[in-house]
Amino acid sequence: MDLSKIKMVVTDMDGTLLNPNHEVSERFFELFEALRKKNIQFVAASGRQYNSMAEKLETVKDDTIFIAENGALVMHREKQLLVNPLMPAEVGTVLKSVKGIDGAHPVLCCNQKAFVTGHSRPFVKLLREYYSCFEEVNTLESIEEQVLKVAVYHFEGSETYIYPHVKHLESQLKVKVSGTHWVDFSNRYAHKGHALEMVMKDRGISKNEVMVFGDYFNDVEMMQLSLYSFAMANAHPEVKKVAQFETASNEAFGVEKVLEKLVG
Repeated sequence: MDLSKIKMVVTDMDGTLLNPNHEVSERFFELFEALRKKNIQFVAASGRQYNSMAEKLETVKDDTIFIAENGALVMHREKQLLVNPLMPAEVGTVLKSVKGIDGAHPVLCCNQKAFVTGHSRPFVKLLREYYSCFEEVNTLESIEEQVLKVAVYHFEGSETYIYPHVKHLESQLKVKVSGTHWVDFSNRYAHKGHALEMVMKDRGISKNEVMVFGDYFNDVEMMQLSLYSFAMANAHPEVKKVAQFETASNEAFGVEKVLEKLVG
């Protein structure tokens, strides 16, 4: 594996760069400095909102390109490079489709802020980890702000309890099982792969110059853009089939172990 041509490193956050406690390791920040010295651009790509991602990477955020909301928003140094929102009618379609799913908790993800009903206190408490800025409202249908993504959570599991009820929407929208408990609904062109492709073109980066890490279905399109794609040991089995390589789990510092080889 010849890593000498790598000019860009792209990593998912939850289940990939973040450990099971949703933390970035001190070792990563040390490796970040080594990447910077080698002029290797770092890109964080997540289903999280931009504010939450920037908080996790506060000390290095000015040198990081952020692909947020599963690719609906790309930010760099507080400048918006790309935005791919949902149309109001599409938001209405999603909310109508998930309304009848028992135990489903939808979140409207807007630029800089998310909206959620306060009907479930356990869910609102959990949401604070993923959304640093959100507001509780009586009804989501009344929100008039531009929506980048609708994220839907289920405590028992997204693949079993949400996806079968909404997969018919895939002909209109990008529907992604983005984690064990989450399903995300976005504009058809709002995904990590589309956003990364734009960033790569802008920087003149080719497939053999980018390294990508991920663990779930929302990482697949960006993995397909790289000859050096790594699935985490804790990744979904189907994602491992797409990746070119496998590394250790997020708990065992799988991203850091590969980066050590890259900068060594």
